Amino acid sequence: MAFDEAGLAITIDAEDHPADIAHTLSEMDPGEAWKLLCALPVSVQADVFGYIEPELQAETIEHMTRPQLTALITEMDADDRADVYNRLSEEQQEMILPALAHVERENIRKLASYEEGTAGAIMTSDYATLKPDMTAKEAIAQLRLEAPDKETIYRTYVLKDDRELIGTVRLADLILAPPSRKVSALMDDDPVFVHVDDDQESVARTVAKYDILAVPVVDAQHHLLGIVTHDDAIDALEEEATEDFLRLGAHGDIDESVRSAGIFTLYRARIVWLVLLVFGNLLSGFGIAYFEDTIAAHIALIFFLPLLIASGGNAGAQAATLMVRALATGEVRSRDWGRMLGREFLVAAALGITMALAVSGIGVFRGGTDIAMVVASSMIIIVLVGSLIGMSLPFVLSRLNLDPATASAPLVTSIADATGVVIYFTIASVVLFG
Repeated sequence: MAFDEAGLAITIDAEDHPADIAHTLSEMDPGEAWKLLCALPVSVQADVFGYIEPELQAETIEHMTRPQLTALITEMDADDRADVYNRLSEEQQEMILPALAHVERENIRKLASYEEGTAGAIMTSDYATLKPDMTAKEAIAQLRLEAPDKETIYRTYVLKDDRELIGTVRLADLILAPPSRKVSALMDDDPVFVHVDDDQESVARTVAKYDILAVPVVDAQHHLLGIVTHDDAIDALEEEATEDFLRLGAHGDIDESVRSAGIFTLYRARIVWLVLLVFGNLLSGFGIAYFEDTIAAHIALIFFLPLLIASGGNAGAQAATLMVRALATGEVRSRDWGRMLGREFLVAAALGITMALAVSGIGVFRGGTDIAMVVASSMIIIVLVGSLIGMSLPFVLSRLNLDPATASAPLVTSIADATGVVIYFTIASVVLFG
């Protein structure tokens, strides 16, 4: 029997949903979690293991014997099996492969060979197929036999003898059709599909766009290799969204959950960007040093410096976040830059004027009308320039085939800060000494 941190006994029931069992196990020590998991039938173990977070999977595997690990992997779905295999050490991989059946062994090697982040890496080989010359009655009989081992049979894939995908057919159409009707007459001969090397994010978008339970994955010759189901597409989108959020915060990738990540892992993920931004912020210092005489003659200018450069950075970060999201979802494409630039110019100008009016009164109070004019005009231009930088940087990165999310808020803010310092003191020099 296992106990939680409060000393209360923890029990699990094989009738519970695998996701609920996995959540319970995630709160426990890996060794204790495996003891509870061992008490369940192997088929339930496999279902539950597929819902456990990758880092806990790896820790739990350390407590398994070779026969236990082999039995578990054998029972898992093909895609989950390949994912677990990729997380094993080379020693563990060599240990379990000989114990697997030939078909399962080759299936694991095939699915594990695809590049991470592609359709091939997230697809499964557990799908049902039919031949075009089958009747509806024959097709239903075959699906009845195959259904227990397949991810889905609601849409079945129609193949030629060489496995070329020529169509898909819905289970509902087979059931409602006359028994003698041929599959070729019922199938959709122009199915949605993706290529095995397509990025997983674009695959997930395809599933969402066409509102389908699964999308077939083909090679260059249009041979069916596997399918990506909607649940794996959702996982891919979550992974991509997490990656984008981390980059927007100038944060490196973390290959495990934040909860279980070690101090050095978190340090390593953040230190590179922070050091680079430190040197980037030196540009602001150089700008201030260049205008020392202007500052010495009108010390009131310093009061408004944090306000102005922060406003430009905030406006730029807002624009960058909006564009990164729009590019990620496909709402905006690289060719839309000119149109978006014109619109952002008008929006940023309106924002700058509004913010200038808000601070101009303070400018009069702190330094008189000349200082107020400098502050108000600087606010308009700084917000305008910061917004245009923030909006344009994701497009530039996209054109260079880099991830637009690299245009992180801290990066945009650092650039806008340095630009804001130069704009502010240049305007001050012209107005106050012109």
